[in-house]
Amino acid sequence: MIIAIRIAGTVEIESKVEMTLSRLRMRKKYSAVLLKNNPESLELLRKVRDFVAFGVLSEADIEDLISKRGKGIGGKKLDAKKIASEISKKSAEDLGMKPFFRLHPPRGGIDSKVHFPIRHGVLGNHGDKINLLMRRML
Repeated sequence: MIIAIRIAGTVEIESKVEMTLSRLRMRKKYSAVLLKNNPESLELLRKVRDFVAFGVLSEADIEDLISKRGKGIGGKKLDAKKIASEISKKSAEDLGMKPFFRLHPPRGGIDSKVHFPIRHGVLGNHGDKINLLMRRML
């Protein structure tokens, strides 16, 4: 599973990018969604890569994210282990969970939101290192 975390705010965003973020259900800063690793999701992430941080999330971190920040539809309690094992097969709504997560700002701050010619900052593809950023935001 891929996690996408919105880092940039809403000021001076192109309307197409804002619409894409809205469709991904990342309407506010520090909101996150879990996406399946398929070409359609990767294309959406390519469009919004200057506003989000994304990468591949491990199974243990998915379970931790669901148990700490997951919300059930209608205020129901969630079984994090069951949902973490089935989230790759079914959608979050089918499992009784809201499809987005509201995270805290990262402890220790953000290095930089700006892209440089040499890869710096927190935006864009992080690969496996997204686990560290996500843990700082729980």
